[in-house]
Amino acid sequence: MPQPKFRSLRVDAVVLRHSDYGEADRLLTLYTRQRGKMRVIAKGARKIASRKAGHIEPFTHVKLQLAAGRDMFILTQADTVDAYLPLRDNLLLLSHAAYAVELLDRFTYENNDVENPAIFRLLTDTLSRLASGVDVWLVLRFYEMRLLDQLGFRPQLFECVNCGRAIQPEDQFFSFNAGGVVCPRCGQRLKHLRPISLEALKYLRHFQRSSYAEASRARPDADAQRETETLMQGYFTYLLERELNTPGFLKRVKAGL
Repeated sequence: MPQPKFRSLRVDAVVLRHSDYGEADRLLTLYTRQRGKMRVIAKGARKIASRKAGHIEPFTHVKLQLAAGRDMFILTQADTVDAYLPLRDNLLLLSHAAYAVELLDRFTYENNDVENPAIFRLLTDTLSRLASGVDVWLVLRFYEMRLLDQLGFRPQLFECVNCGRAIQPEDQFFSFNAGGVVCPRCGQRLKHLRPISLEALKYLRHFQRSSYAEASRARPDADAQRETETLMQGYFTYLLERELNTPGFLKRVKAGL
């Protein structure tokens, strides 16, 4: 691992996850506004007397002071900006937050030193919305579409990805491989397509081109919600070449309620 370029650094970050490191330390995986995803060491964070431990729990928005170590940065100071406390008291909300975090974690790479304030703001806004108790389905579908935009995987929803014709108001197909909607005419001769109803497509389009305030006025029925969620999960599985862990955990949590 390359040696850090700076002796010290202050970052605005969300803790994505942590793991034990050595006898008393923690290894933190962060998404930062200034440098994208990075890992840092929190020395002594597992000790009972540690002052840092309460500030570096997963899904916490923090400001961190970091010092360059031999292989990676070392945490020297931590201050909580928002702990999103309502998430800690509700396993279902916490599971939804874990899904949002896992999605970002899987799609991003460490040590690329790329500033992306838009993704950082999207993550903190999403955690805030989940903590506020608003419509979770809407919050997560908006997050998914906006994250795909920021990561360069924006699906094409207004023209057929095969022939380029404008999509008409009727049921269509969706191609994970091509990254967008396929019209019924092309869909008759192409393979590995998923059907997508006019209703589900309408909401995906709405989230793709609207602000959150505009998107929040959407009122899909239960069928449209299930269809869009299933379609997006299939698309993510295709892009990542593996399934996410949190959707299965979410199903178990819901079954136990």
